[in-house]
Amino acid sequence: MEPFTTLTAVAAPFYHADVDTDELIPHRYLRKPLSAGYRNFLFFDKRFLPDGSENPAFVLNQPPYRRAQVLVCGRNFGCGSTREGAVYALHDFGFRALIAPSFSEIFAGNCVQNGVLPVCLRDETVRQLCAQLDARPGAQVTIDLGQQTVSLPDASGCRFDISPTIKTQLLEGLDEIGLTLKHRDAIARFEQDYRSALPWLSGVRKA
Repeated sequence: MEPFTTLTAVAAPFYHADVDTDELIPHRYLRKPLSAGYRNFLFFDKRFLPDGSENPAFVLNQPPYRRAQVLVCGRNFGCGSTREGAVYALHDFGFRALIAPSFSEIFAGNCVQNGVLPVCLRDETVRQLCAQLDARPGAQVTIDLGQQTVSLPDASGCRFDISPTIKTQLLEGLDEIGLTLKHRDAIARFEQDYRSALPWLSGVRKA
């Protein structure tokens, strides 16, 4: 997993509340392998018209936002089912960070496991950011995970909270397995001490 340290990138405004995972990627595409390119299915029913052509009104189809790496969203983003494919689609499209007043807890966890940073800011701040992005299409934001700051297009800044464990995972590019393996030496010592203290257990066969 690619570490996340500092990102300066175009941000796309998508301030809608309660965007669920079926909106992010319709369930009919979840049977496809990742090699099919999940970016092709992101917001499929909004990005494309019934005839298969692009919907020019949808924000990600507009030239200033085609290469956006930050999506600015409304509250409770990623609600609904727990499908990890929603995060696959966002990441495959190129998004490295999401900014919203709140996220579905399981969705936010899936983001972290796939190297996408979910940033929670006050609703008022998110609305202000969207207004700035609407006024200056293609404007960039800078997210510094180490300092836990977001720099807005108008040069103002704000801090965000994040748990130390999640911060470490993203800074070092570790999923939960990788985070556990950082303690492999301690785990090995525990197992050795455990077998030494209870040697008879090593000869027990499982039924």
